[in-house]
Amino acid sequence: MKKINRVIWGLVLAAVGVLFALNALEIAKIDIFFDGWWTLFILVPCFVGLFTEREKTGNIIGILVGGFLLLCSQEILEFSMLWKLLLPAIIFIIGIKMLLGAFFDKKPDSLPALPSDGPVIASAIFGGRDLNYGGQVFEGGNITAIFGGVDCNLKNAIIEKDCCIHATAIFGGIDILVPANVNVVVSSVSIFGGFSNETPTQPDVPTIYIKGFSMFGGVDIK
Repeated sequence: MKKINRVIWGLVLAAVGVLFALNALEIAKIDIFFDGWWTLFILVPCFVGLFTEREKTGNIIGILVGGFLLLCSQEILEFSMLWKLLLPAIIFIIGIKMLLGAFFDKKPDSLPALPSDGPVIASAIFGGRDLNYGGQVFEGGNITAIFGGVDCNLKNAIIEKDCCIHATAIFGGIDILVPANVNVVVSSVSIFGGFSNETPTQPDVPTIYIKGFSMFGGVDIK
């Protein structure tokens, strides 16, 4: 996969170099800096990602966003139509992906079968939540941040067995602070977002399994 990535990027960079050379030698006059040329910084990486990355949804959405912005820059579409057309299209793509995954994705889950219907730890929508589980038994649950943020402090929580946290961040952020005597395993899907796990791996300690989804948001585990 890394080899394919290098090959594609090599071809892209070589093509750009040839265009600059042709312009410099006056063999051709190709306007590289056309209206909306900056959208190539979105389109090219997403196009390459279609061939080099396993998860395609984020790249498809990136191409959709970049293509829409390019058409707006070329005055083919109006920027005022951004949320009227683009947001429904993104939601449609995510919905189709979920449907296809439900019917055709038969791969086994990388995480063990832990309860998925745990309590709602926190839900922040257009706001923020600060949670501290100092001295309390923690057995997992659900955290959701939509246009908001959640700070969940488990540093002094009592974790006696493996547990699972379902984390969803959409245009928001979630910070999870874990104690030193646990392992953390993350399984996530991100669309213009990401998960960061800075915790070390340790033997013979309970594990916190984090299943998550992020879109234009992020989850940090420290």
